[in-house]
Amino acid sequence: MATSTASLHLVPSQNLTVAQVFLRYLALEGVDKVFGIPGGGIANLLVEFKNQRDRFTYIVCRHETGAAYIADGYYRATGKLGVVMVTTGPGATNALTGAMNAQAGGSAMLTITGEVAEQFFGKGYLQEGADLGLDISAIYKAATAYSVELTDQSDVQVLIEQALRDALSIPRNATHLSVPNNVPTQVIPSISIPTSPAQYRATPDGVSRDRVREALQQLLTAKRPLIFLGSGCREVLQDPATIKALTHFAERYAIPIMTTPDGKGIFPETHELSLRVYGCASCLWPAMWMQPAEEPAYDALLVLGTGLRGLSTNNWNPILVPTGSFIQVDLDQNAIARAFPITLGVVGEVGAFIREAHTLSKEIPPVEADVQNRRKTLAAIKQHSPFYSPSQYASNSAPIEPAALVRVLQQTLPCESTIMLDAGNCVGWGLHYFVVDAPMQLHSALAMGPMGFAVGAVIGAKMGCPDRTCVGLVGDGAFMMHGSEVSTAATYNIGAIWVVLQDDDLHMVTQGMTYLYPDAKDPDVWDHLYQLGTPDLVKFSEGLGADAYLIEDPAQLTALMPTILDRANNHNKPQVVVARINRTALDPFFPPKPPAPNPPVTQ
Repeated sequence: MATSTASLHLVPSQNLTVAQVFLRYLALEGVDKVFGIPGGGIANLLVEFKNQRDRFTYIVCRHETGAAYIADGYYRATGKLGVVMVTTGPGATNALTGAMNAQAGGSAMLTITGEVAEQFFGKGYLQEGADLGLDISAIYKAATAYSVELTDQSDVQVLIEQALRDALSIPRNATHLSVPNNVPTQVIPSISIPTSPAQYRATPDGVSRDRVREALQQLLTAKRPLIFLGSGCREVLQDPATIKALTHFAERYAIPIMTTPDGKGIFPETHELSLRVYGCASCLWPAMWMQPAEEPAYDALLVLGTGLRGLSTNNWNPILVPTGSFIQVDLDQNAIARAFPITLGVVGEVGAFIREAHTLSKEIPPVEADVQNRRKTLAAIKQHSPFYSPSQYASNSAPIEPAALVRVLQQTLPCESTIMLDAGNCVGWGLHYFVVDAPMQLHSALAMGPMGFAVGAVIGAKMGCPDRTCVGLVGDGAFMMHGSEVSTAATYNIGAIWVVLQDDDLHMVTQGMTYLYPDAKDPDVWDHLYQLGTPDLVKFSEGLGADAYLIEDPAQLTALMPTILDRANNHNKPQVVVARINRTALDPFFPPKPPAPNPPVTQ
């Protein structure tokens, strides 16, 4: 008797519990680490994780929000699903912020929250969230792409597969499963489990060739075109063939490329065509290209993989709009033309668009005079510093200029490092002053901008990629929010590195209020309202199990970095650098108007 095609891809099983089926699916997705804090509401899931501890590690974190940030960093560094598992009530609500941030940032995350056993629904059991006003599934439904409660063994397979489908779709999403504590022990008499994720989910990978051709016709007839890459291009540009296709295409026509802040470094920033970052903490070069002192005017923009949110566009600054074609490509049609009017929208997977554009462009010879003109214009732009303050970047003074701190990190970190930027002033300095080429990666979370993101995310990154140097650049306020996760790193021998900018103040708020709401009667009043009380962050970090150092000038960090890298990467010891920074240094969120470039030489 012939074997059916379906039977080749499904494994029939009898009398598995829901918990066992759950873990089978996690294994299919390559999950071997789950992050969270245990509690009674997930007791029966914990039993199964205990039984399969040779295959899965349940990483016990110090706070549920921190667990979600760690899982987010794990996904960003590895591309593998980040999984969070927490208990009922406040365990679930604490993890919500991290899940919401993952959803906004396009990270694939599955959050599993406990619920009281179904026989207690409506009776007022401790931390009940099903029938007493705390509807956890509904809360997550409002913040993630998919949220559902597993009610019994009959629906578990369909709902788990849907949660995984949504989490690992394009764009990536955060999803949520609420699991009443009685459900994991329920027995499924007969079930056929897939042998591969390909049996229950597929990834879009297409684009209309005609639309690509139309986009090329608009872009390549322009005199001064520009390409704008968003974080939706990050994963596809890690494919060697796709980044090669984009690079060859841009080089052939001499079209410069800039990225959103969240996409920083996905195109090499040392490349001659790179204008680095536009948006929050912009490099100074993009504005020179878009606001030329001489003709030709900036007349075409190709946008790939970004919805053009506020921080990606300097709050929708009209200089982004060219005089001619505005082309936007995204798999999500809801992102197209949401922020700016367009001349052409292309619904398609951006990797497929890039590869198809490269292929079709071979039919369109470049106009050599235009190519040479663009190259000369770019060379003139790059005679100017890209930095808001070159003097701060070069400074060796004490207290440390934050820009100089970034300079030392740039000079001393290995080229394959992963850098996580937190919220606040530190993200501005990091975005503006780091220069990122692959294999280096830089990640931020600017869609939501939660303080403490990088404090946890750097642990997840190092857990996922133990052979890489992983650094979190964080402010002291954010470090105190989630610095307890240093203990998580110490417990699991994770050599994460934190560089903490210490000014004993929530200084982004202080500077913003001083700028927006000056007090003529008391000009310095804002400087004293949000101070943090000079905590000893070195002792705090040492008490949690890290090596910790206090530095006051860039030379100290330069001297310490070999030790820090050795202790982190070879001895698996968490490292915390507390850097006393210049409190008066202004971050580069609002840089001065850039100088006009020298006019191009025309033929």
